[in-house]
Amino acid sequence: MSTLLCGIVIIFSAMVCFFAQAQDVPIGDVAFTEYVAEQMRRAMGDAAVVMKGPLKLEVGTMQANLNRIFDYCSRNSTGCRREISNYVDGIAQAHRDRLAPPTKETVLVIVRTREYVTAAQAAMPKDAPKLQPRELAGGLVVLPVIDMPRTIRSLTEADRQALGLSADEVFKLGLGNLRTRLKPLMEVATVARPGQIGHLSGDVYHSSRLALHESWSPLAKANRGKLIVAVPATDTVLYIGDDTPTAIAVLRLLVKNIWDRALAPTGIDPRCAHEKGLN
Repeated sequence: MSTLLCGIVIIFSAMVCFFAQAQDVPIGDVAFTEYVAEQMRRAMGDAAVVMKGPLKLEVGTMQANLNRIFDYCSRNSTGCRREISNYVDGIAQAHRDRLAPPTKETVLVIVRTREYVTAAQAAMPKDAPKLQPRELAGGLVVLPVIDMPRTIRSLTEADRQALGLSADEVFKLGLGNLRTRLKPLMEVATVARPGQIGHLSGDVYHSSRLALHESWSPLAKANRGKLIVAVPATDTVLYIGDDTPTAIAVLRLLVKNIWDRALAPTGIDPRCAHEKGLN
């Protein structure tokens, strides 16, 4: 009898221990947000971490959205704490990226819509420097940015002065670095046969290829001089080598579908806080 009781006590103690470990990460969205905020404060040190609402944190000048990681933890309690740790480390690195001084090697350019520039400027503090876009074509503009391991941020006037470059030199440098960073177009693109839609995806700088006009020449020649390009998302480029009304209508429909589904249509970049893969 005593042996059986002892066994029950041991099992019960193990269950209590397991339950306590499972409760380390709260289940409710508010409590979960508070838990992650505390992990952030330990990792960030000098940056203020403020809870802006359920699953929303303000970390320094960045916004951290916890929806994805909360959904993951709701489905996978075993890997939850590890995932939170990875997320917190990523945010901390993004914060360090923002404080790092710019270098010429980190200057690139991105292609966005005029609407994106307007929305991005409106989201900045009133005393923030104005963005300096340059017109590209069809409502698209080119913006210089600083590319870091976990973030992309707009290049500011202070950055330009720190680099000792003129505005023209900044854009020239950014385009040159972009050419170096991206693989030649014909290494990643295939010639779209009649009735086909070619695509590039998976790189947040694919849309920036539109600023490199000359790089599209080989693909245009391969398509008998006909090439129509669309950019429904920052990491997606679609193109056809057919200018018939039917082909263009099909391309328009696909562009609309991707735009509607995408988390980041070109005009609404999810990295308004410019984190790479942290939302």
